[in-house]
Amino acid sequence: MIIKTKSDILSSEITDQAVFNSRRQFIKSATALSAGLLLPEHGFAEPNKPKIPVGPYSAALTPTDREDVLNYTNYYEFSTNKKDSTHLAQKLQTKPWSVEVTGAAEKTGVFNLEDILKDNAIEERIYRFRCVEAWSMVVPWMGFPLAEMLKRFKPTANAKYVEFTTLHKPDVMVGQQSQILNWPYIEGLRMDEAMHPLSFIATGMYGEELPKQNGAPLRLVVPWKYGFKSIKAIVKIRFTEMMPITAWYASAPNEYGFFANVNPDVDHPRWSQKRERVLGSSIFTAKRETEKFNGYGEQVAALYSGMDLTKSF
Repeated sequence: MIIKTKSDILSSEITDQAVFNSRRQFIKSATALSAGLLLPEHGFAEPNKPKIPVGPYSAALTPTDREDVLNYTNYYEFSTNKKDSTHLAQKLQTKPWSVEVTGAAEKTGVFNLEDILKDNAIEERIYRFRCVEAWSMVVPWMGFPLAEMLKRFKPTANAKYVEFTTLHKPDVMVGQQSQILNWPYIEGLRMDEAMHPLSFIATGMYGEELPKQNGAPLRLVVPWKYGFKSIKAIVKIRFTEMMPITAWYASAPNEYGFFANVNPDVDHPRWSQKRERVLGSSIFTAKRETEKFNGYGEQVAALYSGMDLTKSF
């Protein structure tokens, strides 16, 4: 998109909304003192909406309307209908929450979300985001670099990839009762992709705690890849030497490759990827040209030097 086993969740209570907002305000105030770390502010189109600080990896773009982003989501764990997840996801209990870390790392185990959050300073980034179905959006995310979290688990030299798993709870995530995919949802990155400064763990958006239908309480954001790589409701992280067999790749490897880099030269078998429409725009509005790596080529193209991205798609 323009900037997706059975697991028992064990944890103590995590930060409530008041503490979350207080911590975020403190961090924003402290960050404002270091102007050299931020680019100039870039606000919404409407003058009555607050401006959002733009970090060095943010896109200098106007964010998509918040209501459009909240009410149009790909969250097959709840529904294939892009609007139904908004209300179906509200039954999901996101507190307490924990993440299990396994595999090729020195520090493994079950970690409370509260501990993960307090170890990572919250920042804000505006990312272009693109869905494989040719619609796009621009979202102001809150969270922290994925690399900063992964380094705390001390992955070993055998960790060539990192695999993420979504919560499996079909009594609440009713879409998991279907056979659309093999549940739970699994995604993964090569380690150099995961450690890249653009890879981001989102815990909030639009200055608020992350909504349930958008992947609360912990989701991945990889802005140069199609949206299905940005897995939601993460409960497991595994460091591995072998490339993970991800959910969509296992379902349709000819349609959804492991890398999933936004690429106008590689069409989906059932539709073109050359153009896209911004979420919220009229169907009469002309589509825009798709940019390779979703416009982040200057930052990430070197990751794929020497690779044929029409084959490693």
